[in-house]
Amino acid sequence: MEYKDTLLMPKTEFPMRGNLPKREPAMQEKWNDMNIYEKVQERTKGRPMFVLHDGPPYANGDIHMGHALNKILKDFIVRYKSMSGFHAPYVPGWDTHGLPIEQALTNKGVKRKEMTIAEFRKLCEEYAYEQVANQKEQFKHLGVRGDWENPYITLKPEYEAQQIKVFGEMAKKGYIYKGLRPVYWSPSSESALAEAEIEYKDKRSPSIYVAFDVKDGKGVLEEGTKIIIWTTTPWTIPANLGIAVHPELTYTVVEADGEKYVVVEDLVEEVAAKLGWESKETAKTVKGAELENILAKHPLYDRDSLVMLGEHVTTDSGTGCVHTAPGHGEDDFIIGKKYGLDVLCPVNDRGVMTAEAPGFEGLFYDEANKPITEKLGEAGSLLKLEFFTHSYPHDWRTKKPVIFRATAQWFASIDKFRNELLEAVKETKWVPAWGETRLFNMVRDRGDWCISRQRAWGVPIPVFYAENNEPIITDETITHVSSLFRKHGSNVWFEREAKDLLPEGFTHPGSPNGQFTKETDIMDVWFDSGSSHQAVLEERDDLQRPADLYLEGSDQYRGWFNSSLTTGVAVTGKAPYKGVLSHGFALDGEGRKMSKSLGNVVVPSKVMKQLGADILRLWVASVDFQADVRVSDAILKQVAEVYRKIRNTFRFLLGNLADFQPKRDVVSYENLREVDQFMLVKLNELIKEVHHHYDNYEFAAIYHAVNNFCTVDLSSFYLDFAKDILYIEPENHQDRRAIQTVLYETLLALTKLLSPILSHTTDEVWAYVPDADEESVQLTDMPEWKELAGAAELTEKWTKFMNLRDDVLKALEEARNEKVIGKSLTAKVTLYTDEETKALLDSIHEDMKQLLIVSGFERGGSTAEAPDQALKFDHVSVVVEKAVGETCERCWIVSTEVGADSAHPTLCPRCAQVVSEHYTEV
Repeated sequence: MEYKDTLLMPKTEFPMRGNLPKREPAMQEKWNDMNIYEKVQERTKGRPMFVLHDGPPYANGDIHMGHALNKILKDFIVRYKSMSGFHAPYVPGWDTHGLPIEQALTNKGVKRKEMTIAEFRKLCEEYAYEQVANQKEQFKHLGVRGDWENPYITLKPEYEAQQIKVFGEMAKKGYIYKGLRPVYWSPSSESALAEAEIEYKDKRSPSIYVAFDVKDGKGVLEEGTKIIIWTTTPWTIPANLGIAVHPELTYTVVEADGEKYVVVEDLVEEVAAKLGWESKETAKTVKGAELENILAKHPLYDRDSLVMLGEHVTTDSGTGCVHTAPGHGEDDFIIGKKYGLDVLCPVNDRGVMTAEAPGFEGLFYDEANKPITEKLGEAGSLLKLEFFTHSYPHDWRTKKPVIFRATAQWFASIDKFRNELLEAVKETKWVPAWGETRLFNMVRDRGDWCISRQRAWGVPIPVFYAENNEPIITDETITHVSSLFRKHGSNVWFEREAKDLLPEGFTHPGSPNGQFTKETDIMDVWFDSGSSHQAVLEERDDLQRPADLYLEGSDQYRGWFNSSLTTGVAVTGKAPYKGVLSHGFALDGEGRKMSKSLGNVVVPSKVMKQLGADILRLWVASVDFQADVRVSDAILKQVAEVYRKIRNTFRFLLGNLADFQPKRDVVSYENLREVDQFMLVKLNELIKEVHHHYDNYEFAAIYHAVNNFCTVDLSSFYLDFAKDILYIEPENHQDRRAIQTVLYETLLALTKLLSPILSHTTDEVWAYVPDADEESVQLTDMPEWKELAGAAELTEKWTKFMNLRDDVLKALEEARNEKVIGKSLTAKVTLYTDEETKALLDSIHEDMKQLLIVSGFERGGSTAEAPDQALKFDHVSVVVEKAVGETCERCWIVSTEVGADSAHPTLCPRCAQVVSEHYTEV
């Protein structure tokens, strides 16, 4: 007889190796065939809704690690909510308008100027749909479950129609206006930009100190006294119309090198050092307020420069006398308006100086710095030139510097409803909590939103102009244009004349001849995506506004979170979201930004081909996503090792349930041994903990809790000692069925708890779960926490035992190191205990040899009676000796009773009995 054939070893077809890159696509195909998204929605219909509204990624290029992080996090939440009492639809979306697509087509050789705008836009639309299709497949490969057949796309007619309504509603409330004012202007894009489209990078700039001679000192300054300004943009000197000083600061007239100079008192020493004054004396001091309306001469042109009072003037740097060009700065514009100055902007769309800058016409603004500085030197006005590197705004798409430039643009007034916006920020739940402060401060400090762009690929601004150039935005025109866009798409704006876009029979007092023109600018793409609460949440029957959650990267405080808040409050008076959750950026293993030049880019598609999507998903669960996260091959290998342990746990559980039929074999809780009850209590604690962490978006805590449970509670303790019962005892032994009951409950719970994270693996496991009626774990609910009898007492008692066991394991390890024993089953353990531990051992009815996985166990006396060779701990002293006897061929126990049954001379009595009673013929 082969005794090994009498062992009930684990049996399962669940593979040990995940082979995820091969299995996952097949699993996704299966989900697709069974319409898993629709089945989940059908199952949860009628439950309270939970709407996570997808912030649309831009449809251009392959997805990167930031996309993967974002979409996987969303999938965790939606899957969990669907399994925990909610109806949680998920509608993915894409942002499809804007400059990158225009540039992509240009790079492919499309000659925009050789076709009509409508023709070019058609090509943009085709390209956008190609990109959507590409990204959609990549997101699906991540295992993200959603309504992929019906996503929202910002170029779709129904979306654009709703966006027009948002614009119309804001205009109706008086929030939309057209005005000439400085905005961020990108010469490289030839378009205005919003603050959200600006990024800051280092730039080397000239730094100049320039003297403006006083022409009319108003009795405060002598004629010829020189007011010193400092600027890092010499190219704006031709646009100078004034000098700003702070009314409350003290200004000093300094005599140096035979001249009199005006500088703010606090910066005299710094300016003197910069300009190399050998000696200086204070001629007089005056308050800034006294300098108001003094006239200085422009250093290059025959015109005046007016001294004005401005609260924006600081003493952080410069001279306290601020060069003011109303056409090139926000503060300059505001103060210039107050003092009645013109808005002079001698720079065109391409960043080239115009005839309004005599002597420099035709020069690109940055190239004009040198000749302008040279002219200032020739005029005797240049006091100092040096260069320095500083943080400077750049176009986030072209990566080239931007300028402030006054142009006629369409704006959304923030001032008119700033208080409502701030109130909406306060009413929103922010995770992390600092998100509230960040967005609150942004809204509090932001200027009006420039919403017009001088591009072709976007949603047109639905404004008509009468013959007298009066803008026309009425309920009638907005409703009509919206319906046209819903029927034909926004390209109709560029395909038809203005008269054919207006309602039939439309008249306006400003157009006595019935002639109209239309706006040619498009809307800022942030207005597109920021309108999604109306165009998606309100438009679709399967969603609702406000959404329960918006979840995006931390860069979206200035982007989508901000524009959605603005349009949402403008239209409904409320934020479009109840809660906002943000995540950090994906960096390389050393915490550096990923870039092709550094060669440190980790590509999601490559990771999925090498390791599998579930490894990527487990990585997302492992990181503190609210901060920046690191990812590298080494980090992913560590995660893959944790995955291997989790998979092996599933395999062990399944393997030991091969002969277990739940309906027939489950042992009731009250009939379990205490150690089995304790494991169910530990499992129950895990369920409660994991629910809490899911509810609070603490996925790393779930990762660590589950990993700890699998490695410490299960693998290192329960599953380890359980083998002696599972493998050795006969099939229907009470203790064996009791352990299998615990394994079954554990298998069900872990499969469901991990389903939102390891979506492919848990569905694979589910196919092997005994008596699993549902065709997918996704069609089940999360395990519920139960009030188990005696849980507190069991936890206290068995936690003490686990501490005792740790001491015994240390003693066994030391004996192993000293070659006293080999494996623990070759050991005999004797415990000398204090009274507390003695009482603990007295209360345990389980076989102590099995619990400690040793062949011999004895109770000695008190710790005081322990022999010298005992290893001493706080509550127990442990003596480890080599067990005496022979090794049982079947269970590997060392016993003096091996061979007591002559029919089985190599077996211990227990094994001999099992074999005799159950395996007469093997």
